[in-house]
Amino acid sequence: MKAIVQDRYGTADVLELEDIDEPVVGSGDVLLRVHAASAHIGDWHVMTGLPYMIRIMGYGFRGPKVRVRGIDVAGRVEAVGEDVSRFQPGDEVFGTCDGSFAEYATARKDKVAPKPANLTFEQAATVPTSGSTALQGLRDVKRVEPGQKVLIIGAAGGVGSFAVQIAKAFGAHVTGVCSTTKVDLVRSIGADDVIDYTRDDFAATGQRYDLILDTAGNRSVSHLRRALARRGALVIVGGEGGGRLIGGFDRGFRALAFSPFVGQKLRPLIAKQRGEDLIVLKELIEAGKVTPVIDATYPLSEVPEAIRHLEEGHARGKVVITV
Repeated sequence: MKAIVQDRYGTADVLELEDIDEPVVGSGDVLLRVHAASAHIGDWHVMTGLPYMIRIMGYGFRGPKVRVRGIDVAGRVEAVGEDVSRFQPGDEVFGTCDGSFAEYATARKDKVAPKPANLTFEQAATVPTSGSTALQGLRDVKRVEPGQKVLIIGAAGGVGSFAVQIAKAFGAHVTGVCSTTKVDLVRSIGADDVIDYTRDDFAATGQRYDLILDTAGNRSVSHLRRALARRGALVIVGGEGGGRLIGGFDRGFRALAFSPFVGQKLRPLIAKQRGEDLIVLKELIEAGKVTPVIDATYPLSEVPEAIRHLEEGHARGKVVITV
């Protein structure tokens, strides 16, 4: 089968399209014929091995442990392991796995779910990581309740575009923060208010939010707290920016250290991939409350170009890989 592989850390130039053996199905796995995958910033981190902290976290010290890149996947079940009864060949599913930038991939049975009936494979592939991150960010630190005010920073990005819609589905009054060229997009996906950060500082408006979900990664915790309600929650997603050692994760560490001394909840979020969250997202999507936003689509052979596009930071929504 054809797959995008890498044997050393580096820029997108280390990614190669090669013919390799099909993966072997474990007892608790499903073998997928991949129809689509999506790229997100985590793929860039594993590709580059940066910040160095992720190497210590188990992704491989000198080079990536898993040769084939890609995590998010949508496709059809080709075969199932002996301990799998929930799925059968022919089922259309979406979820996460190791190595989705390939014609075939294996996924754990608890990491996939039936594909939303109203989505194409390309749309479904955008959901698992970014959708789950948005859902957990709005629910697990401080659950968003109807009527609450929610601020989404990076509202036009992969996680942000899902977060705006999920927060609206929870009944919140949603304000999105984005650049000038993305204001119309953020309004179109349901934001009640939009702040263009190139013109206005959300922390200087006098508005206070019950929950701030920050996916942009370059504002200090103290700056973010200026816009946070006295009993509000700040959720920091990812670890962008910062140095090569721990990257932007230092903001999360500072938030955790400071949180016990204030009335606000200040937390970093490292999302977990859970089948039950995929079911929640499936229900929201099939109810018409959440629709994936796709910025660009690339064939498998052009994954390096897709990652370069993602690295530029200008994507509106998700970047899709068709297989």
